Amino acid sequence: MNSVYVVGIGPGGRDQMTREAETALERCSVIAGYTVYIDLIKDRYADKTFLTTPMTQEAKRCQMAFEEAQKGRDVCIVCSGDAGVYGMAGLMYEIKESYPDVDIKVVPGITAATGGAAVLGAPLMHDFAVISLSDLLTPWEKIEARLRAAAAADFVICLYNPSSRKRKGYLEKACGLLLEYKSKDTVCGIVRNIGREGESCQVLSLEELKQTKADMFTTVYIGNEQTRQIEGSMVTPRGYRDV
Repeated sequence: MNSVYVVGIGPGGRDQMTREAETALERCSVIAGYTVYIDLIKDRYADKTFLTTPMTQEAKRCQMAFEEAQKGRDVCIVCSGDAGVYGMAGLMYEIKESYPDVDIKVVPGITAATGGAAVLGAPLMHDFAVISLSDLLTPWEKIEARLRAAAAADFVICLYNPSSRKRKGYLEKACGLLLEYKSKDTVCGIVRNIGREGESCQVLSLEELKQTKADMFTTVYIGNEQTRQIEGSMVTPRGYRDV
């Protein structure tokens, strides 16, 4: 049976791509993906055939990958981070029903939540929730309900897609909701361009975060009641010293 590899390439830097992902990319003659993600790896695999689509054409991208696999070619479809975390793995399985003769192999990668956490210090040492602020596929009312539930339960919260040209005020709006449950001094962090050129990070309060500008290349962390700043790093103690 022909296979399509659904590959998480990590946050962007080559040193944060798993060996399994590299092996899959080396093996396949065709690599499909969103234009921005293909640009991150294209120079390393110049001998491959690349198939790209712009944003919002995810289904078409999956179909292109399946159709190439049906021709007997080894195919990868790439995602940033992990293919199973806001990636393409789920959609590939949904569309697979139309391509029963093609198998799917999911190759995991480092997702932005863990990649950015390593830059900040150790913010995810206890229970945490990952929530996307993009309302392209999820109604804002549901996003708001999830933010409120995570804040009320005192989870550390990691926000994906905090802002874009069409959603400039979404991070500020989310912080306003969280301030109903969390102290304005709650330790927070932001990381931009994780694992890529121009990587930067900042530790700040929730009140300061509300006024901070972000984009689609930014990952945001909101601490729980125990999260604190230690020598400039964002740290959520798990409680080992209290045992």
